[in-house]
Amino acid sequence: MSAPVILWFRRDLRLSDQAALIAAAAEGPVVPVFILDEETPKHRKMGGASLWWLHHSLANLGAALREKGSRLILRRGICAELLPALAKEIGATRVHALHHYEPWWLNAEKSLAGQLDLVLHDGNYLTPPGTIRTGGGGLYKIYTPFMRALWQHMPPPAPHPAPRVVPAPESWPRSDTLSDWGLLPTKPDWSKGLADEWMPGEKGAAKRLKAFLPQADSYDDGRNLPSVEGSSRLSPHLHFGEISVAKVWHAISDLPGDQNTFLKELVWRDYAENVILAFPEYGKTNAKAQFDTLSWRSGPEAEQDIVAWKRGRTGYPIVDAGMRQLWTSGWMHNRVRMITASFLVKHLLADWRVGEQWFWDTLVDADYASNAVNWQWVMGSGVDANMFTRIMAPLTQSAKFDAGDYIRRWVPELAAVEGAAIHDPEDHGCRPKVYPRKIIGHREARERALSAYAHVRA
Repeated sequence: MSAPVILWFRRDLRLSDQAALIAAAAEGPVVPVFILDEETPKHRKMGGASLWWLHHSLANLGAALREKGSRLILRRGICAELLPALAKEIGATRVHALHHYEPWWLNAEKSLAGQLDLVLHDGNYLTPPGTIRTGGGGLYKIYTPFMRALWQHMPPPAPHPAPRVVPAPESWPRSDTLSDWGLLPTKPDWSKGLADEWMPGEKGAAKRLKAFLPQADSYDDGRNLPSVEGSSRLSPHLHFGEISVAKVWHAISDLPGDQNTFLKELVWRDYAENVILAFPEYGKTNAKAQFDTLSWRSGPEAEQDIVAWKRGRTGYPIVDAGMRQLWTSGWMHNRVRMITASFLVKHLLADWRVGEQWFWDTLVDADYASNAVNWQWVMGSGVDANMFTRIMAPLTQSAKFDAGDYIRRWVPELAAVEGAAIHDPEDHGCRPKVYPRKIIGHREARERALSAYAHVRA
């Protein structure tokens, strides 16, 4: 039997349309491995919600590999050290993997390439990040021209099915036991809402896509209506690579009618990854340096306001509903993400990085590129961003996008509030005593934010 090859999984936890698996299986016996590396990402190690998802996704990937006559080897430690050690242990010299573009993974890939024959394949994005270039050869910074350029390369190649069998080695190396990693919360176990909402893994991703297809025609409107929640809910599955973006693209584009609004959301995902390729520190550094001079609020009162925002106790029902949905389910509606983010940085004058870190820890789809790009877009500090002076009015947004039922679901103390009063029960004189007053009025918050921004512009 020929020497085994290593298949290195990271955020690509699937067997279908998995280019690294196809290449590895064509060469001989395959040893699939996932390394829980919490050292290489440093302060970007996975948050609690992502670790919950990872546990279940790895369990399902292991089961899928067993069905193919293989198994998943688990190791914990620094990947640039463990992969060469594993290769030596089993007599392998080659590692197949999908390319990743977060700065820590680029550094790890560079280190491994000096020790092993590391073969990297594309497969996490519509086009390989860095390949869509301007006429001058640079990377695009603005979304719209990037989208137009990428569109010329669509559709992506048709997805490949999973192999019927994954060739196994004569003997298997030692593997950690998944449950020993302690990825699931226990004291307390706050994950019931996640378990009720999600089915991690490749089968869960396929089920989610199938459920969304009949609703795709209404996506253009539904994605803005919190009570409808017309989003695809595919974001965590795409983030963990449980379904390829090419498979999603073809499934949606094959539907009748104009599906471009949804397809452009997939392009935005590519755009975000290209941004962090150009600006690796995008998750912690303002792209527009003038925002470094903005004076954020500080002190006990500011800290209390941030805690109220995290707990969904701001007195703004649409904001509180979103933050409670996030804490309970690990996810938040698309429109509400923008409202809650704007509220934090503009109504509360809190550093956008506070919110970015909170989302990183609590979202099941916490993605370095998308999270950072979206927060800097709302803030106004990004390379392509909303203007800081465009301050979302939460009460107006709530009424405009008919968020009443959404609020009643996630803020149960307001469940009995009827009609338009649900958007601002305090103003309508029907605020229940158990629900807090607004921590700041909208007009007051807007004036405070614009005053702070005036010093930035100066």
